Amino acid sequence: MSVKLFREPELKRPIMLCGWAGIANVGLAAINTMRRLMRAEEFGLIEPYDYFDPAHVVIANGLIEDLRFPATRFFSRRRQDRDLVFLVGERQPEDTEKAYEMAEEVLDVAEKLGCRRMYTSGASVTAIHHTAKPRVWAVPNSRRLIPEIRRYGNTVLMSELDSADGTGSITGLNGLLLGVAQSRGIEAVWRLGEVPYYLQGAPWPYPKASISVLEVLGSLLDIPLDLSELQESAARVEANIDQILETLADAEELPEQVREEMDSLRHPHHVDLGPITDREKQEILDHLDELFRGEVGHES
Repeated sequence: MSVKLFREPELKRPIMLCGWAGIANVGLAAINTMRRLMRAEEFGLIEPYDYFDPAHVVIANGLIEDLRFPATRFFSRRRQDRDLVFLVGERQPEDTEKAYEMAEEVLDVAEKLGCRRMYTSGASVTAIHHTAKPRVWAVPNSRRLIPEIRRYGNTVLMSELDSADGTGSITGLNGLLLGVAQSRGIEAVWRLGEVPYYLQGAPWPYPKASISVLEVLGSLLDIPLDLSELQESAARVEANIDQILETLADAEELPEQVREEMDSLRHPHHVDLGPITDREKQEILDHLDELFRGEVGHES
């Protein structure tokens, strides 16, 4: 077993909230921000050696001093009504079997502490524009949770989306965790903040989606959260996106159909975004990837 508990907190009716690194780090930023604002205390971790290769090495005085592995840590916070347990993971195992093993270990800790409810957080890539407020998609592992989900604003059941046709799939630890929790009789809901499809490869977080997730969780758990720091970060990111779109639109080699889509992204209030083809979407993503790597040339 890779779980190492420094202490075993005595908790009352605890709820576990999980956030891992993923697309735009929406889930990680949301849960990490919440545990920081709640001043939760660390009480354990999942040792990384069975799950990850070293992320990097630490060099001091010209010599390798240590290997740095991605961390997966547990925190807790006592409250008057229901206590909270936070799981913050810097990375997810790439191997599906390893991810399943980690999900089992997380559930072992949840059961040990008496958690009967879990919330996981992540991102959903959609056609939303970066100036719009992201919705929060919800996926429960029990029908009993559906009425509760419908009570919260800016939230939509993933199964009720027009494009979902009542079906879908979840990849990564979030999906595995919901399935393992269901097999153990633990209720769980996955909440996803929307991220614009053209930003899924961007090398920075998307705090607007994390804010939407935290607003729902704060309302759900009756916890006031000061999100001013995330809001300031979201404003900076939005300004950077606008600048990048302007730069990309000036690239000489941009295909015409992609240039038209760039214009609609730059002027969303004046141009109907409308649907785009899969080919156009891929061309936009390819050109954005080039810009993120500094490969798009400009005429002087």
